[in-house]
Amino acid sequence: MKMQRLMWIAWPAFVLACLLELLVFAMVDPQDLHWFGQPVEMSRQGVYTIAFFVFWGVSMVASGLTTLLSMSPFEVNRCPLPACDRPDGCPKQSTG
Repeated sequence: MKMQRLMWIAWPAFVLACLLELLVFAMVDPQDLHWFGQPVEMSRQGVYTIAFFVFWGVSMVASGLTTLLSMSPFEVNRCPLPACDRPDGCPKQSTG
């Protein structure tokens, strides 16, 4: 289930990062960018690569928060331990 949830986060974020990369760099030339008043000393490909991973990271955070907020109360509150190892106060639901 964790791998499936990770793919629910990573795949849409990847697609969104691709789209953002296309949209941003269709309007912006990486050679015209400045960082703290200085021109960026990277190749175009370097800027494209870093921007893609920044877009992907931000999109993954957004997708992750959406996945977290979509969890049911049962999923959030269930005890991850087997019934025989549960301490007092741990909910009685199984990890199922």
